[in-house]
Amino acid sequence: MNILDKIIADKRIEVNYRKQLIPITQLEQSVLFNRQTISLAKKLKNSTTGIIAEHKRRSPSKSVINQSLNVFDVARGYEKAGACGMSVLTDANYFGGSLDDLLTARASCNLPLLRKEFIIDAYQIIEAKAYGADVILLIAAILSKAEIKLFSELAKSLNLDVLLEVHNEEELHKSIMPSIDMLGVNNRNLKTFDVSLEISKALSKLIPNDFIKVSESGISSIEAIKELQPYGYKGFLIGENFMKTEDAGKSAEAFIKKIR
Repeated sequence: MNILDKIIADKRIEVNYRKQLIPITQLEQSVLFNRQTISLAKKLKNSTTGIIAEHKRRSPSKSVINQSLNVFDVARGYEKAGACGMSVLTDANYFGGSLDDLLTARASCNLPLLRKEFIIDAYQIIEAKAYGADVILLIAAILSKAEIKLFSELAKSLNLDVLLEVHNEEELHKSIMPSIDMLGVNNRNLKTFDVSLEISKALSKLIPNDFIKVSESGISSIEAIKELQPYGYKGFLIGENFMKTEDAGKSAEAFIKKIR
């Protein structure tokens, strides 16, 4: 069993438990459920930098990245830095995140917020909306084509943007549908955790131009961004690079200034 299979097995147990705890009707009564969402896709389309900055405490590949930064400061810092959006990890077991992190980020900034999660159930999409997300992540490696269609259409009906993440050509082919806004190429192999920008380059020519292209993982330098821009990438998801410093917002600000 690789790490991804293990995460998904644990996620099924967790989601079933949450469904019993908080029914969908209760989520739909949340104060944030009817708020006007902010489109990350539109922001990226009009941006010259395209940075989606992430809040991430730890990961299976790196264990602890930073446990001391609080989400409130990080969100404010990212907004001040000029990030296009913020990604908030809500998985507790493997990444040390929570839905409360999403709520805190929502209360502290006006950036489009991506709920970064292993979505395997429609319930999690309704949950994302109830906790203030603007965008959901769908991972092609763990979903069937039918699930991608079902989940992305549900998200669109809730006015949420959809970022669909792929790792290879096969995943890309099953993912191209009108209910997707952004196609993210993860440069990290989820089974081995090796990282290579060549994955983004190779897949770029197979992504139709009606989708915003986003490159994820292993982007830690301005050079990497300059290298990927000619391949049509408009969005760059950066987490570890900012989070491993003492002030994620300041480090994002310096980075974004350099791109500009």
